[in-house]
Amino acid sequence: MISETSDHTSITPASRRSFLQKITALGSLSLLPTAGLMAQNEDEPLEVQAGPYLQNVLHDEATIMWITNRNCFSWVEYGDGNHLHRKFFDVHNGLIQANNRVNKIKLKGIKSGRSHKYRIVSTEIVRVSGSQFHFGTTYTSPVYSFQTPAADESSFRMVVFNDHHERPQTIPELLYRFGYKGNEKDFDLVVFNGDVFDNTESEEQVVQQFLRPCVDIFAKETPFLFVQGNHEVRGAFSRQIPDYFSFVDERFYHAFNRGPVRIIVLDGGEDKSDDNWEYRGLVAFDPYREVQREWLRREIQSEAFKQATFKVVLIHIPLWHSGDWHGPTHCREMFGDLLEQGGIDLMLSGHTHRYGIHPPDADHSYPVMIGGGPVAGNRTLIKVVCTRENVQATMVKDDGEVIGELNLKPKKKR
Repeated sequence: MISETSDHTSITPASRRSFLQKITALGSLSLLPTAGLMAQNEDEPLEVQAGPYLQNVLHDEATIMWITNRNCFSWVEYGDGNHLHRKFFDVHNGLIQANNRVNKIKLKGIKSGRSHKYRIVSTEIVRVSGSQFHFGTTYTSPVYSFQTPAADESSFRMVVFNDHHERPQTIPELLYRFGYKGNEKDFDLVVFNGDVFDNTESEEQVVQQFLRPCVDIFAKETPFLFVQGNHEVRGAFSRQIPDYFSFVDERFYHAFNRGPVRIIVLDGGEDKSDDNWEYRGLVAFDPYREVQREWLRREIQSEAFKQATFKVVLIHIPLWHSGDWHGPTHCREMFGDLLEQGGIDLMLSGHTHRYGIHPPDADHSYPVMIGGGPVAGNRTLIKVVCTRENVQATMVKDDGEVIGELNLKPKKKR
């Protein structure tokens, strides 16, 4: 049996300094070969290549993901007290998933507002003969913990990155500088609001450039949300990207409640028209945005939406202040009137690489915050704190300059 036995400890200032020293070396990761999937090597021992990392943590469920270097049978050992007394598996059509490398295991029906313990276990599958599986070594992780929000959660905090374009050192540099108060993290969710990648060419790129930095810093015990940007849909591996993340309803567009806020996530797709020569006839983003429009029409009529004190939209391509390319224009046509009808409080976007805070105007009755990036001196982190009384959104530049701050009060019910 392979087992990691070291205790998990909280991040200390010393460990942050150590990681920041190491992370400078990550800049060279862009030189790694990125052709094809990470191949299984029978001479290498069983190991976890990325993970575990938390996804989609709501008041009564969470998803735990990890990637092994060999095909395995995997599960999560879980407890909400002193013992890991339950096992969770990924089950489809009566079959417990096995003989796979990318694991996505949902913990459903867990209790809200409390701490949960878990560890991941993967047993190597060395051979399959008919219905007979032959097992090899087993990997068992340390025990980690995470917190589910209470059903009546009164506050919520998130930090929002955008457009770091395969500069993995941006994650620790901004998060360690601005995401902590002392040794305590000042966020419940980390959002990556599009264009994490330049083009997605391989699993190795996804692991090295993004997942490992997240796991090393926070993602074992704090979830992140991946919002698809227009660069994520480019490249040989773009159609496999959804396999490595989890969302409400397993779609890039979705909505969920955290505390007093309803988060609406939209996928702006590409910034050029579907018939552009660059796509070789392999995209259909106009119909995709039309489907999202019908979903959004239903969403703004839902009780979960109506009862939320605040409504915040995450979309990589902003509907306004991003030029008149086809993507932004079609997003305005599909989503603009419905967001007005819904009484949106705030839109958070990226894409332009020009940071700015745009107040309400004749086109939109709510502020639009657009983060900068990706080069040093133009990178931003947006910190959002939501309570029942207000939403405070602050944009800070990587040198510590506060670009601006919004303080939003609840709108009167229509």
